[in-house]
Amino acid sequence: MFWFLLLAMVVVVAAVTLAVIGGGRSAILQDVAPEQLVDPLPATRPVGRADVEALRLPVAARGYRMTDVDEALGRLGAELAERDARIAELESALAGAQATRAGGPDLLKEPDLPQEHQEHQEHQGRSQTPWQAPWQPQQEPHQQGQPPANPGNSAAAPRPDEEGGR
Repeated sequence: MFWFLLLAMVVVVAAVTLAVIGGGRSAILQDVAPEQLVDPLPATRPVGRADVEALRLPVAARGYRMTDVDEALGRLGAELAERDARIAELESALAGAQATRAGGPDLLKEPDLPQEHQEHQEHQGRSQTPWQAPWQPQQEPHQQGQPPANPGNSAAAPRPDEEGGR
């Protein structure tokens, strides 16, 4: 009985060894054919609504095949980004054309100030923007040669006893 079990074990080990090694007659593993048979989106033209509605992705054992889903979503995302860029380009060109037609070539020219505003600026002796919106706070002119007062920083303000120059 012992010899029978030993002979059976040797036969099994030899069979497994030949199966793993492959007998040396053929290549170890052959290349598999690609699983994707047909590209679901047209390659020769932009993707349209009908193409997206007709899109059917192949199902694998655990759901949809990730490579097919990634390819389809990548292609759709790239085409949508391209279309968004084109739409933005056309909208800016349209806005520029409308602004040129409505405002004429003097659109970027500085507006003429009323005489009283020009006199007020000359009287103040400071340069400021030619027009200030009513909701923007008015800035007080500084005394010539002195920095603006900083109420939050007492170290920057001169003390009365230090003004004498001791």
